[in-house]
Amino acid sequence: MSKELSKAEELKEKLFYTQKHAALLTGEDELKLCDAFCEDYKNFLNNAKTEREAVKFVKAKAEALGFKKFDRDAKYSAGDKVYYDNRGKSIILAVIGKRPLKDGVRLAAAHIDSPRVDLKQNPLYEESDMAYFKTHYYGGIKKYQWTAMPLSLHGVIVKRDGSVAEVNIGEAENDPRFVITDLLPHLAAEQMKRTLADGVRGEELNILIGSRPFNDDETSEKVKLNILNLLFEKYGITESDFLSAELELVPAFKATDIGFDRSMIGSYGHDDRVCAYPAAEAIFNIESPDYTAVTVLTDKEEIGSEGNTGLKSSYFKYFIADLAWTEGINYHTVLTNSQCLSADVNAAYDPTFPDVSEKKNASYINKGVVVTKYTGARGKSGTSDASAEYMSKVLRVFDENKVVWQTGELGKVDAGGGGTVAMYLANLDIDVIDVGVPVLSMHAPFEVVAKLDVYHAFKAFKAFFEDK
Repeated sequence: MSKELSKAEELKEKLFYTQKHAALLTGEDELKLCDAFCEDYKNFLNNAKTEREAVKFVKAKAEALGFKKFDRDAKYSAGDKVYYDNRGKSIILAVIGKRPLKDGVRLAAAHIDSPRVDLKQNPLYEESDMAYFKTHYYGGIKKYQWTAMPLSLHGVIVKRDGSVAEVNIGEAENDPRFVITDLLPHLAAEQMKRTLADGVRGEELNILIGSRPFNDDETSEKVKLNILNLLFEKYGITESDFLSAELELVPAFKATDIGFDRSMIGSYGHDDRVCAYPAAEAIFNIESPDYTAVTVLTDKEEIGSEGNTGLKSSYFKYFIADLAWTEGINYHTVLTNSQCLSADVNAAYDPTFPDVSEKKNASYINKGVVVTKYTGARGKSGTSDASAEYMSKVLRVFDENKVVWQTGELGKVDAGGGGTVAMYLANLDIDVIDVGVPVLSMHAPFEVVAKLDVYHAFKAFKAFFEDK
């Protein structure tokens, strides 16, 4: 009987698709590499909380590693490294390959914007001797999650003379923080009758920024005046300068290890910096690939990839056209022969809320990078749906390079779903599939990922770039 069971177990191992814990498939030496990689990732999270900061961080490292500003009139050779900075809010990195560009490029595309709270154009007001900023939230958030927590202010103010004041208040140890207040439970009976989605409304996401008046002069709005005076002294700005500013509120806390075993990372902005960072590091760690390798870190994905820094615009297509120009070929040929990993996250299965997931087709933390054949909502609306041929090729590359991977969908069929940049790249006639890291509490101010999944995302993108 035991002999028959052994044969059955052997056959089961051979025929069944099983997802193993990544730690069981990762050696001790590689676990140390994983932890070291994630320490650097936490540093990135702490210093790149907005898309502008992410571009600045990545660009500085690229230049330190020998990447040069892309020149469409230059001639490039295998191993040359270039970057293209799109308005300081998205960036393209490329390492020229040995093969001609007509054979296509190998592309990883991630986004560096995250859900947050933006200031309105005319934000500053005073009420009951307290000064506030009015806001307009950005991306899909649960609004109630953003109250009663410390926030920091990031962004730029462009003055009339064209000079730029960079703002980062709330990250340094001695900086002040800001907050969206909420009602105490004792007085919240009517508020708690609202639905959860309506518990805190958009126009209630007001940022408390001060409460001390300018002086004893007989004038109205003295607290507002005091705040404006402080801003004028520090940045040389007046109230009208808010009209030409991009200012964002994000959580003020730092990335931190989660769990007694330190196996996870909790932070703001994992979606999608947890894919952007490994995709950038992958291209930083290759020298002379067969195919030209390209990493795109793009903006505006959380609001539909709109605008000239999002992937619905033509800036990536124009970059490929200019790159093709250096070899005197048609960019259509480059795109048609290109292959892409759309580097975006998936929703990790949460045992506390199991009803929204279908367990056999969910992704799990600590089971490796997630390969998502299609995203979309309900009837696959808003997805590119990768071909079986391309899915097979990507999985082969991962297997050959000992990348721990799993597959997953974004919830049950009728539960909702979501999208990535994959369909916009597929519209350029590129083979594309979503590959990313599973995330717990996605779109919350504090998300959680597993370190092993982050590390295997890096291995996945690097293997993809180096595949022949």
